[in-house]
Amino acid sequence: MRIAACAILGFGCVLLAEDSVRAQNLSTYGTPGLIDMPSAEVLPTANLAFTGAAFKDTARGTITFQMLPWVYGSFRYSYIKDFNRGGAESRYDRSFDIHFRLREETARGPAIGVGFRDFGGTGIYGSEYVVLTKTFAERWKVTGGMGWGRLGQRNSFKNPLAVFDDKFETRPPRGTGSTGGKLAYDQWFRGPAALFGGLEYRLNDRLSLLAEYSSDEYQEEKQKIGFDADFPLNFGVNYKFRNGVNMNASYMYGNTLGLQLSYAFDPRNPLAPGGLDRAAPALKPQNQVAAESWNLPDQDSDMTARDVLRARLDKQGLRMTGYGVEGNRAIVEIENNRFSASAQAAGRTARTMANTLDPSIEVFDITLLKNGVPINTIETQRSDLYELENDVDGAWRTLARSVIRDEPYGLPPGTVPGAFPHTGYRFGPYLRLSFFDPDNPLRYELGAEFKGDYVVQPGLFLTGALRVPIIGNLDETTRVSDSVLPHVRSDWAEYARNQSSVYVQRLTAAYLWRPGEDLFARVSGGYLEEMFGGVSAEMLWYPNDSRLALGAEINYAKKRDYDMLFGFQSYDVVTGHGSMYYDLGNEYNLQIDAGRYLAGDWGATFTLDKEFNNGFKVGAFATFTNVSAEEFGEGSFDKGIRFEVPVSWLTGKPTRSTVKQTIRPVLRDGGARLIVDNRLHEYTRDERAGRLVGQWGRFYR
Repeated sequence: MRIAACAILGFGCVLLAEDSVRAQNLSTYGTPGLIDMPSAEVLPTANLAFTGAAFKDTARGTITFQMLPWVYGSFRYSYIKDFNRGGAESRYDRSFDIHFRLREETARGPAIGVGFRDFGGTGIYGSEYVVLTKTFAERWKVTGGMGWGRLGQRNSFKNPLAVFDDKFETRPPRGTGSTGGKLAYDQWFRGPAALFGGLEYRLNDRLSLLAEYSSDEYQEEKQKIGFDADFPLNFGVNYKFRNGVNMNASYMYGNTLGLQLSYAFDPRNPLAPGGLDRAAPALKPQNQVAAESWNLPDQDSDMTARDVLRARLDKQGLRMTGYGVEGNRAIVEIENNRFSASAQAAGRTARTMANTLDPSIEVFDITLLKNGVPINTIETQRSDLYELENDVDGAWRTLARSVIRDEPYGLPPGTVPGAFPHTGYRFGPYLRLSFFDPDNPLRYELGAEFKGDYVVQPGLFLTGALRVPIIGNLDETTRVSDSVLPHVRSDWAEYARNQSSVYVQRLTAAYLWRPGEDLFARVSGGYLEEMFGGVSAEMLWYPNDSRLALGAEINYAKKRDYDMLFGFQSYDVVTGHGSMYYDLGNEYNLQIDAGRYLAGDWGATFTLDKEFNNGFKVGAFATFTNVSAEEFGEGSFDKGIRFEVPVSWLTGKPTRSTVKQTIRPVLRDGGARLIVDNRLHEYTRDERAGRLVGQWGRFYR
């Protein structure tokens, strides 16, 4: 039996699978460790961990991602009651951690790790450490380490690194009024050092006992909120539930109780791994297909083979827009409206063609389209489908015998009557989230949304989205922008407060086409996003057999009125970027966008995504422009993490819908890029050869 659990961390809710990998113990900081101290352990590769921890006047919510077998990164949002302004204001703090495993544990030696806490935030938790962890007799786990910064407070001693340079003896102060977001290189591993350590004893597969000696004296908390951490020992118990959730209860620093929930899971394992979609149609004997009425030469039929094929594909969620026969070759153009993997859509199409078309047709050309624009063509043999249908490695052997090629122009219009124009619409709920407002860390807006699409002809289409807010507190924010830059994003609160009761989320016309082989082009215009309208043009070079793609985009953008209807304000700007996309392998993708941003600043955005074959995506980005940290304001530069979860991952039912969420520590004006639908690389990537090959295992599903 599978269940879904929600881990509420102050910034959202995530669905979790019961049969996750065995989660290691996570500390109150949401990273592998004991209670408050880190360990040298890491999570299983590619695991995501969500943690919520609370003890006296403090709460922490953390997301940790094991990016590589030897490195993990964390983002943390913390609350400290009455910490600011002499107790008049509570502190909401954002911080980033990174940990490197230098040595894996062996029978003869410990695991060794080095880590940086709060290396890119305001520095309240700023610390560095070197730590060792070793397992004994299967049940005992011993951890010991040396820390600097916050972890170098209790019973500290002269920094051993001072033997290399005297500068390591002193640690520069964090800096009053820091905007945060800077890498404090000048503090790393400097100042006094201290030792920490602890034990974990595993009673059984579910229950563990923990004890640690903490080197963190909570000096700043003691001074500002009276938190007493004079007693150095912490004790805890960890219990793992059958659904994979870990609960920790602890007695900390001799005077306070702590409670923590955490969950680590592998995004490669969806909630319903087998899927809940209907099985693919079994291949019919060829003599039976030949005897169908539409395949008999001398028998009248109300339906042609093209009509039957179109109807059958439609039942599979595949819209046929082009059809042709040339000798023993049939050419079919489809739009995949159902399956998250385009390879699965191609496999369903090939089976349906084999069960419908006359056996004299041996070669199937399946062209994958989006809004009538051809993206790629897959050529496969009918005989291979029959030969390999029940082969254990049938999908991959079919791939070896298939050809994936770029067909930029496709069939002439009109080969399938009524394919264009085409109308589609959706009506349902929407949810907008805003994080980290100090007055209310989680704001939301829930309402109804109508989306409509009208494809006039291949590549030319109109799209629109109207929203009706129903409930929420997004419009209750009192935040006022203090930015010295043009208010291209920091005015978000003005839009939330002044939006119309029915507002235009976007309303655009777009034309996409293929200028030539490996080339894609787009022109869009209208109300492009909630804050800006204008015109956007883009060109993409994306070879089928290359890991590299290059693009260029130019935009004219004008700021929309706060009611988000049809008016504009006076601010306008020309922006543009050159983009490089590179598949690094091992499911990692690098994107670099360099150019001019909405506030008129120049710079580059670096994005690294881990995208699993099932479409689950975890990524991080950072933007550096010619805007100084002081001009940018809080956070110093634009950065964040992002998630994209296929709805099919959550439900097991076939759909192309995804849930996307970007989490920024703070939304400011520097490094802000125009939001444009249908950017070409994302628009075409699922149907290009690299992604098709990666998901080919689903060809026969």
